[in-house]
Amino acid sequence: MLSPIDTAVICGVALLLFGPKKFPEIGKALGQGLGNFKKALTEAQSEVKEAAKIDENLPSTEKTPVIEEEKSKNG
Repeated sequence: MLSPIDTAVICGVALLLFGPKKFPEIGKALGQGLGNFKKALTEAQSEVKEAAKIDENLPSTEKTPVIEEEKSKNG
């Protein structure tokens, strides 16, 4: 985690590199990118939760032949 001093140093270096005119544009672009990332992450999480709900509602299946063959080999 960055401390407030680290954040201030990074902002100061960015200000020196890009100048005061580009600095707000860069901040805006970073903010929009972070917002889009959070939105996509939230959508992905909701899809996974929805898929988990669907899987819980499916009926359980019988044993597969592979499992039965393994039991006969072992026992």
